[in-house]
Amino acid sequence: MLPWFQDQFPVYLAPMAGVTDVTFRTLCKELGADVMVTEFVSAEGIMQADHRTRKYTTFTDEQRPVGVQLFGADGARMGEAAKKIIDWKQPDFIDLNFGCPVNKVVSKNGGSSLLKDCPLLAETASKIVKAVGDQVPVTGKIRIGWDQQTINAPKICHLLEDCGIQAVAIHGRTRSQGYRGEADWEVIDECAQSIKIPVIGNGDIDSAEILKHRKESTAVSGVMIGRAAMQNPWIFSETKTYLETGKLPPRPTITERWSFVIRHCRLAVESDRYGEEKHTLMAMRSRLMTYCKGFPGAKPLRQQLSQVTSIADVEEIAGRSQTLREENSESSPAN
Repeated sequence: MLPWFQDQFPVYLAPMAGVTDVTFRTLCKELGADVMVTEFVSAEGIMQADHRTRKYTTFTDEQRPVGVQLFGADGARMGEAAKKIIDWKQPDFIDLNFGCPVNKVVSKNGGSSLLKDCPLLAETASKIVKAVGDQVPVTGKIRIGWDQQTINAPKICHLLEDCGIQAVAIHGRTRSQGYRGEADWEVIDECAQSIKIPVIGNGDIDSAEILKHRKESTAVSGVMIGRAAMQNPWIFSETKTYLETGKLPPRPTITERWSFVIRHCRLAVESDRYGEEKHTLMAMRSRLMTYCKGFPGAKPLRQQLSQVTSIADVEEIAGRSQTLREENSESSPAN
């Protein structure tokens, strides 16, 4: 049993390309996320010593337990890449991406394409587990199937368990669904009940109440939060408080939310992930726009944030936003 499952119900931050970089993981860890997984990393990029690919494996000790997620189509090459990552970074685990639905990954026989070929998936997982040996645990992430006609997650979970995979995260949608429709937690629960290793449920966990419901109504050993954390990273602290007390904590104020956004910008610039400040803020525009949900005047805010090139720009927008909110509060009639 992986140590972070012993006597606890871990809440993971899901790996999301272009989102869960070292900066965002730091912030989510501070807010209560238990387990981190890096953005997915190309095994071929690692083997070719690509500097940009290696950047994706960066994490801090404060983020532990943390895993590095690999994708690829060649089990032997992925195994060698995993060993290189372990030598470089000493992660707490290696995670295998068998669930990514993106065309550029699937077209190279990576990600969820392996859901269509169970023997190849098992062979790939076995080679990686064998290559890694007892250095670190190996886990996997899958979807419930390729499409509605080929939902095979229970079978794949058994195969992965037999290969030596020590935990499986399951997104409750098929590859064909992408992120449309609803996650099928009945299939996730069936998988969790049918294997001995921990199953981490993923899909549509967007509130503390829903997380608690999934914890109590299924056999999962933990949950993974993805897109909901992009606009509301406080979901981790909210769920912790709700599970412990049965009460939701006060939502962060607009001022607190803007302080968080500006701090995210500062940490991103300091990380040098995207280069100088201008390039960093340009790379962050879509992330900043995602934070706007629930802000007064969200639509014009998104438009303004889509053009920022400096932290000063963000601070100016934040200042105008808070001033507008104060003016609106003062002009509202008393109850």
